[in-house]
Amino acid sequence: MHTDFSYTLEKTDGLARAGTLSTPHGNIETPIFMPVGTRSAVKGITIDQIEEIGSEIMLVNNYHSYLRPGCDVVESLWWLHNFMNVDLPILTDSGGFQVFSLGLGMQTPNWEKLAQVTEEWVHFRSYLDGSKHFFTPENVLDMQCALGADIVMAFDECAPGGSSHEYARAAMERTHRWAVRSRDQWLKNEEIRKAKWLFPQALFSIIQGVIYDDLRVKSAEFMKNLDTPGVAIGWLSVGESKEDMYRILDVLSPHLPTEKPHYLMGVGTPEDIVEGIARGIDMFDCVLPTRIGRHGEVFSSYGNLKIGNEKYKFSSEKIPMLPGYETNVSKKYSLGYLRHLINVGEATGGVLLSLHNIEYLLLLSKNARKAILAGEFESFRKEFWSVYPKK
Repeated sequence: MHTDFSYTLEKTDGLARAGTLSTPHGNIETPIFMPVGTRSAVKGITIDQIEEIGSEIMLVNNYHSYLRPGCDVVESLWWLHNFMNVDLPILTDSGGFQVFSLGLGMQTPNWEKLAQVTEEWVHFRSYLDGSKHFFTPENVLDMQCALGADIVMAFDECAPGGSSHEYARAAMERTHRWAVRSRDQWLKNEEIRKAKWLFPQALFSIIQGVIYDDLRVKSAEFMKNLDTPGVAIGWLSVGESKEDMYRILDVLSPHLPTEKPHYLMGVGTPEDIVEGIARGIDMFDCVLPTRIGRHGEVFSSYGNLKIGNEKYKFSSEKIPMLPGYETNVSKKYSLGYLRHLINVGEATGGVLLSLHNIEYLLLLSKNARKAILAGEFESFRKEFWSVYPKK
């Protein structure tokens, strides 16, 4: 097991878990939401602002880092922490989601299909200029090693949500073989990092299987036996119903390793975080908070609000939040002012709404943690759903 990475499970309340992740760049109290810095920055927001609202870890995307500026550039500038001037722990995803989501199904007049899968690699064309590239489990781990993240992800095949059982099984089995190759390359890189007196990295493997219960269970058991420092659940927020997502999490819960962190990839709505925590999830990430914020939409304790609506024009009220969930933005700015910023196209409006959305998810996670430690998670969950609209 990893010498500079550890997970301590402090308390359970039902399936909900409170724990602490220890990394070379600091401790992370779970459950936790991770802001996404797709291109080494959370869109429109500074690192100082991310730290000020209480973020304990952030995510950076390997696919985009590889294309621009290049993992070699980041490495030459002393890795992501120095490159971005951030002291927080950093998790890099493998880029597998982007390779498949930006490639499969996207056609242009002059290019072939942007992604092609073989046993050895994925061949894809850059969405920027159509140039050819190859990702393998080995070079993806090398890229993340060069980026210098605290937590790195195995390379996986993301089968589309509508895949047949046969295709989903084939993709899952390839993901298992790639996970072994990813682990082996990670171990080689760890020896090199140790010889160079560089801090170690922790590898998370990724459970696949689309929405098929038997495949998800088989994948969970395989990844548990692979014995990486953490496990992730991939490709569960890409269009399937919430009922399917929650059902899969229910099916997986008994098969996840108790002593390791559980990361649900790409999930970031308030209701999914609450329900994910209720099913034993420790870590979440999503670009949704900043994406909807830039378009004038905010999370509130009572559901999402579209700030640009005419009804807020003369409003001196703040974003409605339950006690203990008030963000810096919701405490300070009126709905009328935020509406004005959005409607005149002022960039500040998108920044403020994005900050509010991220801080709310952080507060939601931290309040859930407090409830778990107090043995009151079910009361916390009921309070959330007492005012939050069911979809």
